[in-house]
Amino acid sequence: MPPRRAPAPPADAVAFEISFDGRPVRALPGQTIAAALWGAGVLAWRTTRGGGRPRGAFCGIGQCYDCLATVNDEPNRRACLLPARPGDAVTTQEGHGRAGLAV
Repeated sequence: MPPRRAPAPPADAVAFEISFDGRPVRALPGQTIAAALWGAGVLAWRTTRGGGRPRGAFCGIGQCYDCLATVNDEPNRRACLLPARPGDAVTTQEGHGRAGLAV
């Protein structure tokens, strides 16, 4: 049996732009933030608290929390579940994502 593939976007789907750490990233309607970043060759968008190791999407279904990103200045958003919207600003999340808060 051939591998299953996600359906292609409709031919009339209009791409839009989000940004990742200030650089433009193309996204399609229905794509998650993680899918748009993968499509742009970005594989990591957060670092771990202990050691600063890079992380990106791992499970792709919101269970592992490796895909956390800061989106529109809101930390700890699961990029694999969050639909991309025109103008979204995604930034690399350092550690726990709460550096500016008194936690």
